[in-house]
Amino acid sequence: MGDLISDSFTIIRNAVSAKKEEVLIPYSKLILKICEVLKDEGYIDNFKIAEYNNFKKIKVYLKYEMKKSVLHQIVRVSRPSRRIYVKAEDIKDVLGGYGISIISTSKGIFSNKQAKKLKIGGELIGLVW
Repeated sequence: MGDLISDSFTIIRNAVSAKKEEVLIPYSKLILKICEVLKDEGYIDNFKIAEYNNFKKIKVYLKYEMKKSVLHQIVRVSRPSRRIYVKAEDIKDVLGGYGISIISTSKGIFSNKQAKKLKIGGELIGLVW
């Protein structure tokens, strides 16, 4: 595996397009925090840590409303080969406030709305809408 975050985003994107109820993604503390942000912002129903074949995984329960997924797109912005950083004052809304960006700060992983409130910048991990 190369980039766990990109792999996890791809797994979630594919599960949404296949209309799956739940999906297993690789476990890491960073991905667990990203799942917390997605749950807090209402893009997924829930998640839990599970063990399959002696490996820790995160089971993500996807959220649907009227048979349509709440999560339309999830995109990786900053990559291992090219990191993208934003200052607190440069954090922009995604799709005019309909989406969120996930930002890794020195205080933890936050959505763009939370990072703006805390007036803290960091690495732009991805965009969700």
